[in-house]
This record gives sequence, structure tokens and C-alpha cells, in this order.
Amino acid sequence: MAAPLLAVDTPSMLFRAFHALPSTIKGEDGKPVNALLGSANLILREVEDHKPRAVVLCFGPDAAIYRTDLYSGYHAERPEMPEDLGPQFTDSREFFGAFGWTIADHDSLEADDLLGSYARKESDAGGNALLLTGDRDMYQCAGKGVRVLYVSTGKQGAQVLGPAEVSERYGIGPELVPDFIALRGDPSDGLPGAKGVGEKTAAELLRKHGSLEKVLEEAIRDHRPKLRAALIEAREDLLAFKEIATLQDAKVKRPRDKATDWKAGATAARARGMNRLAERLEKMA
Repeated sequence: MAAPLLAVDTPSMLFRAFHALPSTIKGEDGKPVNALLGSANLILREVEDHKPRAVVLCFGPDAAIYRTDLYSGYHAERPEMPEDLGPQFTDSREFFGAFGWTIADHDSLEADDLLGSYARKESDAGGNALLLTGDRDMYQCAGKGVRVLYVSTGKQGAQVLGPAEVSERYGIGPELVPDFIALRGDPSDGLPGAKGVGEKTAAELLRKHGSLEKVLEEAIRDHRPKLRAALIEAREDLLAFKEIATLQDAKVKRPRDKATDWKAGATAARARGMNRLAERLEKMA
């Protein structure tokens, strides 16, 4: 198998690492580097395991404007960025760039959209893509040549999910994940879903009807009064939720092959007081 492209949901990794490691981990300037250190370790683990042909670090706004226009509650309840994370977030582009990794940003679309776009671009070219994320929305990308590396904790490597694993977990295929999210809801994104509909009912409806649109079309015939009313009353919102959950094409270019620069990464790590990481990278160089 050809070496894969590794695309990283960088905000997801930074937030996860920040909350997993204590802010007492500081650089020589006395400022926390826990998020940078933790996310670097998460990414490097997958680089060592999968030996990608190139690594792309994806960034983007927290909430795409078109998504908040569709539903004002989207990401509305998310807390502000912690004070100690902000400077690390800003520095992350320079830090990760030192490893020779491509930095990809977008003004209006989110990091998730970039990951999905790189996955499609790589698959269309006959290659393989790995998407490193802590966001289950990305399950919709699992398919030919594309696997999701889902990080649930920082203590073990990411779980590798393809179409079979997504189907086993949700009871529906990856192509129906946006429909599933719309029906079930997604508290982390502020999407309430259909009232009274959980994972089991959402999967059952989609297996029976094949899409959210068909579920809504057939709702009037459902024998369960509460479910019937919930689907009919929330029709427009549910269609908006599906559009919100569906990844958009960021029109990216396929990255060229580029090996990780262990030596430059070590220099960047040491400059930020991450001496143990620097030593490890120097040995790899």
C-alpha cells in the first residue's frame, strides 16, 4: 500500500491536549506549552505508526458563517478559548511548520471541511488518506482509501475507522452520518436534533428510508404519534442541521510528498523548552 496522506484536525488536537495535560508544563519563558507538547505527541505517534507521505495541519474558524446563518445555536454554547491556550494556538502554525508539515488554513470554512476536502482529493487521485481528529462528524469521510483516526484519549493511539467500523458503531454507513447527526443531534455543536430521537431511532429510520429527506417525506405515515409530530414540526430545522453537518469542499490542492524534518522539529521543540521531546526527535533524525 502506498504511503498515506495524514490530515490533522489541529484545533481538535490542541484543545484535547490542553485539557489532558497540566498547564504547569511550561517553556523557558514560564508560559504553558502543554497544548503544543501534547498535540505534537499525538501527531508524532501517528506519523511513526503510519509513515505518511506528507502531513497537513488543518486550521479554520470555529464556526463557519454559513452554518451560524442556517442555525444561530450552532457552536453558541461553546466556551471561550482558555487564556493559556490562546498563545499556544497562535504559535502552533510556526511550531508545526518547523516539522516540514503543510499548514492549511481557510477564512470561511472550518478545519473539518479542509480534512474532508484533502481526503476526497487524495482518494480521487488513487491515494490513501488518514484523518486525525476527535470529532465524530468526520466519520462521514470513511470510504475508499480514507480512514478516520479517532482520538478518544491521549493515553492510547487513535482508533482506525473505515466504513465497516462506522456501520458497526452507528448502524448506518458513513454516507448517512450527516443525516444521522441531524436526527439525533450533536450537543457539542449545539444541534438539538429531533425531539425524543436518539441514536437507535435515528439509525432505524435511516435504514428504513435511506435518507433524512425520505424520513421526513414518510413521517406522516409513522405509527408513533410523538415521533411523527417531532419530525413534521422540526422539518426545516432538521434539513438545516444536515446541511450544517455535511462537510463542504474547500477546493484544496493535493500536497506533494514531504518527509518530516526531525532535526528542525527538535530545534523548534528545544526553543520552547520541550527538551525531552527535542531529545527524542534528535535521535530520530
